Amino acid sequence: MISFRQIPNLLSLARLFLVPITLWLIIDERWDWAFGLFVGAGVTDAVDGALARVLKAQSMLGAWLDPLADKVLVVSIYLTLAIMGYLPLWLVVLVALRDVVIVLYAVTDIVSGSLPGSPLLISKVNTLAQIILASLILARLGFGWGSMMMTEAFVMVVAVTTTASGAAYLVQVRR
Repeated sequence: MISFRQIPNLLSLARLFLVPITLWLIIDERWDWAFGLFVGAGVTDAVDGALARVLKAQSMLGAWLDPLADKVLVVSIYLTLAIMGYLPLWLVVLVALRDVVIVLYAVTDIVSGSLPGSPLLISKVNTLAQIILASLILARLGFGWGSMMMTEAFVMVVAVTTTASGAAYLVQVRR
């Protein structure tokens, strides 16, 4: 039987399982379905952390699983969209490099014997911006919502927040 305290980790696992399905839908150019699954996965990102705090269900597994699911989801979707010509490859490289910095940050916490620290505010803003950008692209392709100009503006927002977030974690790692 599943306890309420397991729900946050189950949501993170569900997000991981949605990745290959969403990628397949993107590759198959089923943009409307890909949009729905991606937005659903993005919602689980917001909900799992809040539930873990409310239920007092924070765990080492959750501390690894939640950010892993986020990174796998965003980087794989970004890479697929870049390969298909809908995102610049330089942005994917920037996002992936930031994730390497964050992993280094988490490893330093674990080596010191503690749970990985809470995400920085700029990191949360960055993750939201990354999810919005992918959602904008999928919504434009699937439903004709938004414009190319809006997408290009969000590419810059993601580039700036990704750089700021990576720099903030580098400062943390150096401490």
